[in-house]
Amino acid sequence: MIEIRSVTQIFGERTVLSDVSVSLDERRIAIVGSNGSGKSTFARLLNGLLLPSRGEVLVDGMSTAKDSKAVRRRVGFVFQNPDNQIVFPLVEEDLAFGLKNLKLPAEEVRARVEAALVQYGLAELRTHPAHLLSGGQKQMLALASVLVMAPEIIVFDEPTTALDHRNKRMIADFIRGLKQRAIVVSHDLDLLRDFDRVLAFEAGRIVLDGAPETVLPRYLEMMG
Repeated sequence: MIEIRSVTQIFGERTVLSDVSVSLDERRIAIVGSNGSGKSTFARLLNGLLLPSRGEVLVDGMSTAKDSKAVRRRVGFVFQNPDNQIVFPLVEEDLAFGLKNLKLPAEEVRARVEAALVQYGLAELRTHPAHLLSGGQKQMLALASVLVMAPEIIVFDEPTTALDHRNKRMIADFIRGLKQRAIVVSHDLDLLRDFDRVLAFEAGRIVLDGAPETVLPRYLEMMG
């Protein structure tokens, strides 16, 4: 359970989120909204990438402000641009990075990296320069680098925005098949139609909240 309690987020003189309170517990949750509505800021609050200006965010009772390491082990985050997430030159090095930060034994790190390379179709690319991967391969590496950490929840910020149709379909199928709970920020409404719940943001507030068959048509009307 993620609980957002009376959260306001202010950057300089601009209020991006205004007194937002909501609990998130469904398996697949979508977040939609126009550019500047506050949806991406909201997503970054869920694992402590951002800390609220006012209010608090709790993950299974743990505060993102006070228990940041424990929260980030439970809640992974996949950025819109995989280049912002890939930090090491080679594919296998990037997969090992987070595990080494956890101070895991070298043998366990190697085993987890090997399993991830096979599971996510990256085995033949293990020593490939990460910056030379295709867009779809980079997105898969970014996903794998989060999943190898075994989080319980994964937050995705616009996971299909920069991809062609084939890779969009690949990532959409991948998200649908995840065992972990997923919270997805997206403009791609087709990706979200079979989700359990949709939150729509506008002007820093949640203005619609419910099942996709109810929320998405109303959201399209609202966007005009």
